[in-house]
Amino acid sequence: MELVVENGVMAHAHPAACLFDLDGLLLDTEPLHARAWLEAAAHFGRLLSPAELMALQGRRRLECAAQVCSWIGEVMTPVPSREQLLAVRQPIAEALLVQASAMPGARKLVARCFELQIPMALATSSARQAVALKAAPHPWLEMIRTRVHGDDPELKAGKPAPDVFLLAAQRLGVNPSLCWAFEDSLAGARSAVAAGCQVIVVLPSDREPGHYPDQVRCLRSLAEVTF
Repeated sequence: MELVVENGVMAHAHPAACLFDLDGLLLDTEPLHARAWLEAAAHFGRLLSPAELMALQGRRRLECAAQVCSWIGEVMTPVPSREQLLAVRQPIAEALLVQASAMPGARKLVARCFELQIPMALATSSARQAVALKAAPHPWLEMIRTRVHGDDPELKAGKPAPDVFLLAAQRLGVNPSLCWAFEDSLAGARSAVAAGCQVIVVLPSDREPGHYPDQVRCLRSLAEVTF
């Protein structure tokens, strides 16, 4: 992707389309998701490590639940089912996620894309109902009308498989190689790279560029992107 620096800010030629992750990229939900998984696992006697919580980022809920149940099974029997785990986890998550704030620069970037009529799509691992819950306090997200949710019936595999970005680009009618995919998680970055997108990663505060595939461009905030 072509990069120009103007007044210390990264500026790019207009992309053909922008594909946005949601959690940790547009909305500051990752610490809230982590807390919900942490408390749910602790309910069954398993303390999740920071590395384990990081490994859940970017993945679909049922896949995360299966992984957490597996971790619980390492130290406890009987092992809860995914349904039993989620019955504990979901009320915690729902109470927390409505409090999520917008990530720095997110609203401005989405509004700028809308103003320039750059096609946008949401490419998220979150289910439709979960997105509705999180997005309700943020009406600016309604500017992103094309969406691929984690429970989309046309989605065959979740991140890090490329399907979510391929489907998002298909629905916009844009070649994936011409799309800019914005991500924050490792699973999401791998997904977007595998789809052939031009990938921009907004680094969480505790991670460095070496954590991600070499093909991505890393920033510290969406506020660094201007068109």
